Amino acid sequence: MTKLTDRTIAAVATPQGTGGISVIRISGTDAVAIADKVFSGKSLSDVPSHTIHYGFIKNANGESVDEVLVSVMRAPKTFTREDTVEISCHGGTVTTHAVLKCIIEAGAYMAEPGEFTKRAFLNGRIDLSQAEAVIDIINAKNELSQRNAMSQLGGALSKEIKVVRDTLVHLCAEMQVIIDYPDEDLEDVTEDDIKNVCCDCAGRVSRLIETSDNGRMMRDGIRTAIVGKPNVGKSSILNCLAQDERAIVTDIAGTTRDVIEESVTIKGIPLILSDTAGIRETDDVVEKIGVTKSRQYLDSADLVIVVIDSAAGMDKEDMQVLDATKDKTRIILLNKSDLSVNVKADRFDEKDTVIEISAKTGDGTDKLADAIEKLCKLDAIESENGRIITNMRHKTALIGARDALIRVADALEMGMPCDIVSIDIAQAMDSLGEITGETVSESVVADIFHNFCVGK
Repeated sequence: MTKLTDRTIAAVATPQGTGGISVIRISGTDAVAIADKVFSGKSLSDVPSHTIHYGFIKNANGESVDEVLVSVMRAPKTFTREDTVEISCHGGTVTTHAVLKCIIEAGAYMAEPGEFTKRAFLNGRIDLSQAEAVIDIINAKNELSQRNAMSQLGGALSKEIKVVRDTLVHLCAEMQVIIDYPDEDLEDVTEDDIKNVCCDCAGRVSRLIETSDNGRMMRDGIRTAIVGKPNVGKSSILNCLAQDERAIVTDIAGTTRDVIEESVTIKGIPLILSDTAGIRETDDVVEKIGVTKSRQYLDSADLVIVVIDSAAGMDKEDMQVLDATKDKTRIILLNKSDLSVNVKADRFDEKDTVIEISAKTGDGTDKLADAIEKLCKLDAIESENGRIITNMRHKTALIGARDALIRVADALEMGMPCDIVSIDIAQAMDSLGEITGETVSESVVADIFHNFCVGK
């Protein structure tokens, strides 16, 4: 594992550019002493921890660089568990860099990307999955993913992993005693005991893996394809949901030749809407390419919105679209409800979600939002409370743990001895430890924190 360093680091913790304030963070053994060298005000070495002080930052020539507020926080009650000083100066690139320059000249080193969070991990304040939750919070695109990341930062996922790993550690210890002292009169751990424990743990791990699809949708958005034959109002539906004229709308069938994407949030649910070319048989070379792409988006979509022109009625092309989407999670929109309606909801099967809507007036959009919320099972996702897998590294490690636990049952069926079986149990423990950082390699840790911004 990467060793701790004695050097004191500093970096700008707020985004670059013009703003009201910028915050410069200093962390390490000499954080207070370095800040004291450049701060004109109270002696920071003498002030109580977790207090804020007014003064000026001065350069080596004694010239005032900026008027600031300085927060002094002493270890271990800090984010990094090291002495930490945060300087709030005026925003703007010139002023911020001038203050940072004074701090570097006073003895601090420029922090590497993610080094503050890395120190929090190395100093035992958070585990690796909690550290990764920090970047998830920063990169969150919607409230749902932000809340899940906050729960993960609070240790929700770590606790679940710890329960499973501790169970396997206890089982492995019992098995090891029997392996080391086969002639002693010890209470045996039976094959059934081993199977039951490993099957239970494999089940818990599998349930976490199953949340990864929801995790992907929550993090990146639900891939939603708007499909239908030409000129039924697909582009109008996209514009209505996006509340912007993102797609060209005309009375000419086949206007949309390519796929137009727009990210929206409906009732807290992130959607990646794809307005696709009308699905129909055509001899137009360009339109045919668009239809092919439409079918590709349809195949990969998490949710399909089928649009039908309720005023024009249904024909063979509508039926082909309905047949192509029958096995998908879908919502059928009967568009143009503001006109004389020839297709009504009672024409469809009860299991279908059918909504009458007018993209022109917006009537029915509330019902559409409710249907999306119901189909996407928002309540079920939120009830997981931070135990949703949004990180591919975590998913890969969980799959490794599950497969190792499944191999235990296979090995026992083949009559393998305990010392052989215990190898797979140990592998499962190591895979789970990769998530929390207990068994992770230095290269993985370096790669994770390399993706952080400087100052976090």
